Amino acid sequence: MSLRFPAGRRRDRGKKLFDNLMKKSALQRVRAEYQPKLPKALQGPVKVKVGEATESVADQKEIKALFPNTYGMPVVEFEPNSKPERVEEPFNVGIILSGGQAPGGHNVVSGIFDGIKSLNKECRLYGFLMGPSGFINHQYMELTAGYIKEYRNTGGFDIIGSGRTKLETPDQFDAGLKVLKELNIKALVIIGGDDSNTNAAVLAEYYKANGADIQVIGVPKTIDGDLKNEWIETSFGFDTACKVYSEVIGNIQRDCNSAKKYYHFIKLMGRSASHIALECALETQPNVCLISEEVAAKRMTLDNIVSQICYVVAERAKLGWNFGTVLVPEGLIEFIPSMKKLIAELNDVLVEFAEELEGLEELDKLRVIHSHLTPECGELYKSLPKNIALQLSLDRDSHGNVQVSLIETESLLSEMVAKRLEEMAEEGQYSGKFAAQHHFFGYEGRCADPTNFDADYTYALGYNAAMLINSGLTGYMSSVRNLTDKPENWIAGGIPITMMMNMERRHGQMKPVIQKALVNLNGRPYLKYASMRETLALNTLYQYPGPIQYFGPAEICDRPSMTLLLEHNKEI
Repeated sequence: MSLRFPAGRRRDRGKKLFDNLMKKSALQRVRAEYQPKLPKALQGPVKVKVGEATESVADQKEIKALFPNTYGMPVVEFEPNSKPERVEEPFNVGIILSGGQAPGGHNVVSGIFDGIKSLNKECRLYGFLMGPSGFINHQYMELTAGYIKEYRNTGGFDIIGSGRTKLETPDQFDAGLKVLKELNIKALVIIGGDDSNTNAAVLAEYYKANGADIQVIGVPKTIDGDLKNEWIETSFGFDTACKVYSEVIGNIQRDCNSAKKYYHFIKLMGRSASHIALECALETQPNVCLISEEVAAKRMTLDNIVSQICYVVAERAKLGWNFGTVLVPEGLIEFIPSMKKLIAELNDVLVEFAEELEGLEELDKLRVIHSHLTPECGELYKSLPKNIALQLSLDRDSHGNVQVSLIETESLLSEMVAKRLEEMAEEGQYSGKFAAQHHFFGYEGRCADPTNFDADYTYALGYNAAMLINSGLTGYMSSVRNLTDKPENWIAGGIPITMMMNMERRHGQMKPVIQKALVNLNGRPYLKYASMRETLALNTLYQYPGPIQYFGPAEICDRPSMTLLLEHNKEI
């Protein structure tokens, strides 16, 4: 449908209609006025406190050889400076939003902008459009005060868009260098997860090795929570996403406890680690929460997992409760040793016999794949529901990985549980009723308006990145820690990205990558949940966190994640 206006009035009425359509909601208008809090060290001029030299978390010899110009640099910390140093010459900064969206990205951009403007009003900020591809293809825009104002304290990455292009070749680096020189950009800030920040380290090394006077700074982003260590206490977006998911899980549990007739199998984002599932379990207290790292450590089979869930269902049925909730981490499939082995064989079969498989009907495709698997993997593959077997046989992603987000693990488990319960009923071991509902929470949390914690944290990370640039550093990641204290007591500084790296096999080759942080089975968050597991399984003790609160007492509005509190020995 097109909109038409009388001649002579079309433009004015069109603008009025557009303005009305673009009006912000009441919450957006009020939220736009929120001023994120900064650590004391960043509230005025800063000076740099230089720490000891560092080394990588593993494979020190190999990492040092690959990063001779940026390896071993010291950790730095910012302190208030009583003697402000005026930045006489303005400088320009470029930014890239890389990978999946995470709440708070816009505040990182706002923090960088305000940080460089505090140094010199003539500094300028450029955003490369749609991620690293905009950097390579010279697609960019200047980010002005008026433009940035519309995005402060909002979710999403729509300020300039994001993308998953990998920065890894000299041709890409040189193409980017050309536009950096054209725009007189002094530093590039890459806002992304472990892969994106690995690329930032490689880029920093390349520019330094080749005499390009360009700094590269990373900012830690991933809602999965697997980019963290002593210096990066949490990655931004994790707090907001977990609170969004926990609200919806709580709503489901309230419905579950009202109707008392369904088991809700809820898959949660988190391919490489189960931090989100664990945090949501601590927040909502479901009947079952699977932890991928535990499954791998105990070498549990798919049958073991099904048996565990069936035990809970059967015991609850004895109490007259034919309902419950089961949290499933997105990447569970790849942590089951037997499934991991099957996926590895499927990867090879799909490549080696691609021509034979092309164009086949579903059943014929399954039959041919099965014929090329070893007996052990073939038996497991054959036992899977048809739809799951097909999902495991989909084309791999750009990194060569199985697309776990497309595998309906929640349906796989509920179908196998239902089948097992039927067998138990025939043997007189189960007399309850079982009906399942399925959910997958992923996109729902990626672009939510950030919590106060994430709004403050991301703004501080961005402002801090501006100070790292002004300090002449490259190959560093923005670090803000002591996060369970008040924001004014947070510690700001930077750590060399190489410090977090190790060597891992990727596409058949050993590559330097930032080491992923998995759920620590000896850590307080996991041990807290494990101590409650049996009680939660056989009782109905659901918690209902409700929606994110932006206004009110600090203990409600500014509270960080339970994971972070427990890791810092705080009570929850």
